[in-house]
Formats: sequence, C-alpha cells, structure tokens
Amino acid sequence: MSTFFNILDIRRGTTVDGPGFRTSIYFAGCNHHCKDCHNPDSWDFNGGKRMSLREILEIIKEEDFNVTLTGGDPLMHPEEIAILAKEINNIGYSIWLYTGYTIEQIQTNPRLSLPLPYLEAIVDGPFLPEEKDPDLLFRGSRNQRIIYMNDLNYYHI
Repeated sequence: MSTFFNILDIRRGTTVDGPGFRTSIYFAGCNHHCKDCHNPDSWDFNGGKRMSLREILEIIKEEDFNVTLTGGDPLMHPEEIAILAKEINNIGYSIWLYTGYTIEQIQTNPRLSLPLPYLEAIVDGPFLPEEKDPDLLFRGSRNQRIIYMNDLNYYHI
C-alpha cells in the first residue's frame, strides 16, 4: 500500500524553517486554528496537491538539503509522518518538525509521538499573537520552543 500526503507547497533551499538551507514541506490540515495564523489556508485537510511518498523523497534527494516538516500541522497525520520521517532518515537527512502541539502533549499521546525517534528537533506550541516576537530565530511567538530530540533521549531506530 502506498502512502500519500496532501502537500500545500515544497520550498526548496529555504533558510527560514531551521538551520542552513532546507527543503520545507508544507502539509495540509490543522485543527489548532491559531489566532492570526500566517497560513490559515493550511487548515483545510483536503487542500494542496496529493503526492506519494516516492515523489516527496525524489524531491528531497534532488535538493540534497536537510528537511523541515511544517504546515498546517504535520502531526495531524502522525502515522504517515512517521513513515515519511523514517524514509527521510534512511536516505541521510535530518528533520525539523513544526507543530502546534507542545512536547508534553506529544509525549503523552502514543499516536502523536510516533515520529519522534526520527526527528532532530521540534518547534512546538501554538502561535500566540500576544507572544509574537519578530526577533526570534525560527519561531513566531515566545511560547514556542526549539526542542532537540537527543536532549529528550529520542534516538533513531
């Protein structure tokens, strides 16, 4: 059985979604509905273009950069994201993931935590307009954290 994803965009060679040049994959679907979200079009789970796991991996290999999974919220599809993240690791790239969930919510939910072993870092938490800070690196609001998975003892399997 093939794995498919609804992809809003794939940005090649971006530097805003993690350290260095990256391939950023924007997934459709989000239930967080953060006030003043910079991408409310991403909330629609049926948005974007349907792409196969193979198609996404080919783009990642072609670009030859580490990867960021964002959206929407990739953790709205944790089983599929775990499959993709494992394959991305298998071809030699590290992954940052942006989510509106906090690490505490993820760690206590077996479904949400499926991708954790394959990630280098998570940027967690909802965007809060009252915490907005344009000077933050790789985050939109002060409540969001960059969490390195090795610091939490998550290792690649």
